[in-house]
Amino acid sequence: SVGICGSDLHSYKDGRIGDNVLESPLTLGHEFGGIIEAIGDDPMGGDFKPLEPGMRVAVDPAQPCWRCEMCEQGHPNLCHHLHFCGSYPDEGSLVQWMHMPARTCFQIPDHIDNAGAALLEPLGIAVHAVDLAKIKVANSVAILGAGCIGLSILQMAKLSGAQPIFISDKFPWRLKVAEKLGGIPINCDEVDPVDAVLRATGGHGVDVAIEAAWADHSVQQSAEMVRLGGRLVIVGISENDSLVMKHSTVRRKGLTIRIARRMKHTYPRSIQLLSSGAVDLNCLVSHRFPLEQAPEAFAMNEAYENEVVKAIIDVTS
Repeated sequence: SVGICGSDLHSYKDGRIGDNVLESPLTLGHEFGGIIEAIGDDPMGGDFKPLEPGMRVAVDPAQPCWRCEMCEQGHPNLCHHLHFCGSYPDEGSLVQWMHMPARTCFQIPDHIDNAGAALLEPLGIAVHAVDLAKIKVANSVAILGAGCIGLSILQMAKLSGAQPIFISDKFPWRLKVAEKLGGIPINCDEVDPVDAVLRATGGHGVDVAIEAAWADHSVQQSAEMVRLGGRLVIVGISENDSLVMKHSTVRRKGLTIRIARRMKHTYPRSIQLLSSGAVDLNCLVSHRFPLEQAPEAFAMNEAYENEVVKAIIDVTS
């Protein structure tokens, strides 16, 4: 199974994501898992255990070199020579067979289904974002964007002990999921989310804001929601490759700002969280399509039709 991500939609709609421009046709897809058909000379998987044919695995789409300065310093997500599935020029996972380094493959237990294997990738992004946010018990948190990553961040913030957790979005069906997961929903089409958060916190703002909406205005809104000396983590990707916020806002508040670049070695933790039932990813899956209906799946996501949260494409059906 392969999940459709917001970054896939950037490439699908615009032929680019940031300054990465598609110069020729490209197979998209980077949220995926599969079954091992054959093993090369080095069978060691990402969890440092040997892989075997027939194993079900989740696959990290990032392929760092493991030899550059950033990799050596423990930042493989910043690798100088990084390859990433579905990011030009590297082909993606909307295919029936792929050739991947064993180190990117992580065995999953039988009770994690194919959709869950695919959604370990956005869960890993959420784990990394919350790591960057340094959330402490009873910290107040605001999340902008209730898509798959925003809803995964909500679950991670809750596990970290955050309380209260506000989450804003313009789609009521996504906010219903957020409320079921323990978030305080804010419909940003009905109220000003900044005013709503400030009123709820006595004018102080939240300890942490996490921007996961990839909307140009949401970065500034995030900064306005955070208290003096608070923390802001930016996860979303701007449509026009710009980062817009008032310098006076972040300067006067003395904010700590972190930008999430994909994830680090989060798959083992993500698998443990999902396997134990600590997080629920099935509640995020709203639609499933066979591979031959991928165009319809992308069109539905682009238009936000049919109350879509996360669409999964089954490449084996």
